[in-house]
Parts: sequence; structure tokens; C-alpha cells
Amino acid sequence: MFTDLMPNRYRPGESDLPRRESELIARRDEVLGASYRLQYRRPVHFVRGEGMWLYDPDGHAYLDFYNNVPSLGHCHPEVNAAMAEQAGRISANTRYLEPKLVDYAERLVDTFPSELDRVVFTCTGSESNDLALRIARFASGNEGVIVSSYAYHGTSAAVAAVSPNLGDAVKLSPFVRMVSLPGPEGVPEAQAADFFEAQVRAAIVDLNRRGIGVAALLIDSIFSSDGVWVDPPGFIAGGVAAVREAGGLVIADEVQPGFGRTGAHMWGFERHGIVPDLATLGKPMGNGFPIGAVVGRKAPMEQFGATARYSNTFAGNTVGIATADAVLAILQRDQIPQKALAMSQRLRAGLEKIAQQPYGVRANRNAGLFFGIDIGREGAPAASRRAMALDVVNALRDDGVLVSTTGANEDSLKVRPPLVCQAEHVDIFLAAMERALIKVAG
Repeated sequence: MFTDLMPNRYRPGESDLPRRESELIARRDEVLGASYRLQYRRPVHFVRGEGMWLYDPDGHAYLDFYNNVPSLGHCHPEVNAAMAEQAGRISANTRYLEPKLVDYAERLVDTFPSELDRVVFTCTGSESNDLALRIARFASGNEGVIVSSYAYHGTSAAVAAVSPNLGDAVKLSPFVRMVSLPGPEGVPEAQAADFFEAQVRAAIVDLNRRGIGVAALLIDSIFSSDGVWVDPPGFIAGGVAAVREAGGLVIADEVQPGFGRTGAHMWGFERHGIVPDLATLGKPMGNGFPIGAVVGRKAPMEQFGATARYSNTFAGNTVGIATADAVLAILQRDQIPQKALAMSQRLRAGLEKIAQQPYGVRANRNAGLFFGIDIGREGAPAASRRAMALDVVNALRDDGVLVSTTGANEDSLKVRPPLVCQAEHVDIFLAAMERALIKVAG
């Protein structure tokens, strides 16, 4: 497994930078902790965002095909207005009666299957997954957690310990078991479900044998950090059933696939035909304002809430709720998921045409507006494929288009534009993608 924590990053001395950016980087290095990274070989410096675009200090525009946080586009005027209006009146917490909190909770829960009828608010996706693990462990009486082999679920101590994506220096919990996905293992789609279920059942056997038991199967249903291995729909169902048979809960990490990202469904787990016990929400929920949630079944929520305390001053604050309410209202009113699905089909068709050229695109995978694009010719060494993918990402950056990489070898492009993407944006991206591939492939 490739272990560079952020291969697509700035490394001092590798790029000539303007004095303005060089001086700013020097100031950063003098005051910020060493864990920070700057993306791209030549870091980007933005001062403004609008819709699909980000702008540097000189007014140069960059097309954002990477950022799933502002799902409705950067600085959406209606979202910003709702945020500002509430901030101008009061910012309070959930210990006080507030009708908008209940209104939004009802509207949010209504977008889920009827089995998921309770919500607890958080500030981030990491907090959501942390809380979901606490609930699952409390309700099941077990400790073990099953995740995919290159999963990322957040940055708190608890979820970092179940996030193999964070690298060897971040030690996994002895209670975590990793399962391989059929796609990266080259398993045919007809055998994918059996393969995944067998992996999960083997993990359960091992956890039980060691007296740990299984508390949860924690999955991002789009498997974004594993390389966007989304097909075939439903391949996770047998593993889900196995965990429930063993007394564990199923947690759907919806930070990446949720809020209409897959186009055909509001929530990523719906694409697989399952209903989890808990679903965790984050980044896109507030279009950039920090708010998250755990939506779940009544029984485990009540078991946990009756005897355990979860008190978070900022979770569910009135400004966050007003912002999230505006996001959900716009998603539904403007039929954003349906439009995103149409744009994903246009993007997929364009990428398939590019893949027919001898540029070194091995495969395209997507669920709605979330794409994994494998770079590098078949049979090429892993290091060569990774280097080519990073070259393509940086060629795109220099051409004013932003994407990044994903997967265990970081040789897949991660493409996830805001959901307000239009045909003109797709066409700009496709043209830039072809130019970058021609430049890199020679």
C-alpha cells in the first residue's frame, strides 16, 4: 500500500512560486502545526468563490471539480442569507426550545426510510462517526468495527483508529478489522456480493474468537477513499445481513455520498438497497458551514440516550440549523439531485470517449457526480501509474481546473464537482482533461 499521506501536495523547493505566495508559505510554516499540507505542487491561493468557480488574488478563475463541501456551489446567496439572518438574531444551543430545530429535524428525517426516525446533531462528519460508534458499541455490547481496507471516517481519536487511509503512523485499534472490496481485488461483478460477504463473515469470526464481538460495520457506500468502487449496486447487502446476525449495527457514512450526490437517490446507502441502523452526515449538510448529524433507528438511539450523555454546545446551534435548512430546501425545490444525475451522464459519456484514446485512462467509475478515473496504462508499474495521475492533476490545476487523487495507490482521479454543475462546466472539464492527458502522455 502506498503510504504518502498526501501525494498531491506542495514540497518546498520543487516549484518556483511568486514572491507573494512564497512569503505567505513561509509565514504559515512559522505558525501552523506540521500536520498541515498545501495541495498541488504549486499551491493555489483563493480569495473568493462563486458557484462552480474559485478566484485567486489576480482574478484568475479555477473550475472546482473536486469540492463536495459546497454542494450547492460556493457562496450560494440564499444559503448565505439564511446564515446571516439567523446570526443577526441569535445563536443558541439545543438546551433551549427552538422551533426551527424541530422543523428541520422533521424535514431531514422525512428524506430517510421510515425506519430511521431520530436525529442527533453534531458539528462535523468526524463527530458524527465518533458518536455513531459510541451508540453502536453501547447498543451491541461489543467493541469490534469492520471497515474497508482503505477507509477514511474522520479525525477524532476514535474514528482515526478505524481509518486505515490515514497511514501507518496512525495506529488502528486492535478492535478494527479491514475487509477487501471486490473491485480492487479484480473479482467479477457476478461474484462481488459473495466475496464481500465472505470477507465480513471472516472478520466476524475473528472478532468473536478473540472475545471482542462486532459492534458495527462502518462503510462509506461510495467507498471514496478506496478509489470510488461503487458497483455492482447491492454488493454490500450480504455483509450487512451478516453483521446484524452477529448482533452488530450497520453505520452508513453519508458524508461523501449523501445529500443527492449519487443523483438517483438522496442517500448513498439507498443505491445498495439497504437500510442502515445509523447514518452519519457532515460537510455538504451546511454547504460549508460546520454542521453534521447522526440519523438512526429509535431503539439504539433510546438505549444510548437513556443512560449515556451527549452534550455538545455547538451541535445543532441555531445558525447551523438555519443554514442546513436552506440547503435542504434548495436541494428539494430546485431538484438538484435529478439535475446532477443528468450532468453525471454527460460527464460519463465524455470520459468514455476520452478513454478510447491512447492517453492512459484505464477505467471510469461513478455514482452520480462522484467519479473515480483510473490513470496509467494497463500493466504499468504502480509507481508509474501514480506518477502519471499526479501529473494529470497538476496539469489540470495549471489549466484552471481542480481535482485530486484517491485509492490505495493514489492513481485514480477523484472528481466530485458541486451538484450545481451545468453542461458548460462539464464541457470545460472534459476539454481540460483531454489537454492534460495529451500533455502528460506525450
